Amino acid sequence: MGYRRPNGEVGIRNHLLIIPTVICANQVCSRITQLVPETVAIPHQHGCSQIGADKQRTFDVLAGTGLNPNVGGVIIISLGCEVIDPQALAETIKVSGKLVEVFDIQSVGGSVKAIQHGTELARRMRAELDAMEKTSIPFGELKIGVKCGGSDATSGLASNPALGAAADSVIRTGGTVVIGETTEIIGAEHVLASRCRTPEVSEQLYHIVDRFEKEVERMGADMRGGNPSPGNIAGGLSTIEEKSLGCISKCGTAPIEGIVEYAAAIPQKGLYFMDSPGNDIECVSGMAAGGAHLVCFTTGRGTPTGSAVIPVIKITGNKKMFERMTDNMDVDVSDMLSGTLSLEDAGEIIWQEIREVSDGKLTKAEVLGHTEFSINRIGPSL
Repeated sequence: MGYRRPNGEVGIRNHLLIIPTVICANQVCSRITQLVPETVAIPHQHGCSQIGADKQRTFDVLAGTGLNPNVGGVIIISLGCEVIDPQALAETIKVSGKLVEVFDIQSVGGSVKAIQHGTELARRMRAELDAMEKTSIPFGELKIGVKCGGSDATSGLASNPALGAAADSVIRTGGTVVIGETTEIIGAEHVLASRCRTPEVSEQLYHIVDRFEKEVERMGADMRGGNPSPGNIAGGLSTIEEKSLGCISKCGTAPIEGIVEYAAAIPQKGLYFMDSPGNDIECVSGMAAGGAHLVCFTTGRGTPTGSAVIPVIKITGNKKMFERMTDNMDVDVSDMLSGTLSLEDAGEIIWQEIREVSDGKLTKAEVLGHTEFSINRIGPSL
């Protein structure tokens, strides 16, 4: 059951999203969400002192998040003098037919008046969204992100392959799966390239990996200083190649239909790769901006993070961690390691969880109010 949007897309949540165009508007937006239940804000550190591609990326991620089908209405709040154009942002989101309001703090007379004005708008818009009725939606319309973070040896052995089996189920129903984390396919990119639908897609995949490696070289750094992370190594992962081979198993066995840039719209049906960082929040935020309905997130070390506008299902193959962090974990497939749970059955457990969450069941991250959001930057601040 979901919400059919005016442009024909479907949402499995019905968020009223408060978007600050600039860091200076963060506090006003956050205060409104405290005063009006069932609203969510996406505070961030950007929106000013940016130019070129970096400025465009901030705009694109904010717009994409507002366009996510899980969002029913949007309030855009600017300071009034930043580089991100609030009216252009509003017009981009309005194309979807959603409720969109926009105002700036300077014009309404400061923070207190802005909070008052925004609260009135939010209460009225929330009432309109609450009046919307759910309708039956085919599972084939779902777009699912697959992500891993805080990985250990159990990730590549259990939770990632199990998620891959579930990803295959999503695609068999006519749905869409997107995998990202360019940094974490290095050493295994040839395996994914061999699964690309066309030679052109394969070349694109190699290109984004090469582009990232050259950027690291330009910085005079060695990515092995941060990947595998100290936690990955403590969890039993020895090299980036070992981590990557486990990482790619979470997207199943389907051919890769295409490559999309960070936060770009994810096409319908099949498996796609999004050029994105391994950083958990930046990657998930990019998938949300691209239109994913939810993300399945495997972890062996444990992580509490969620997302502002999409549910994040936490999956683990580490039983000790599941018992220790049960407040944060949704699915335990650790019985795969004892031989009492098959890969196919583990995949079915995850696929069932996807169906239930899509139908309204709250994830642990949603229950705990985790609404993390972050934009991957390109350039320095001016």
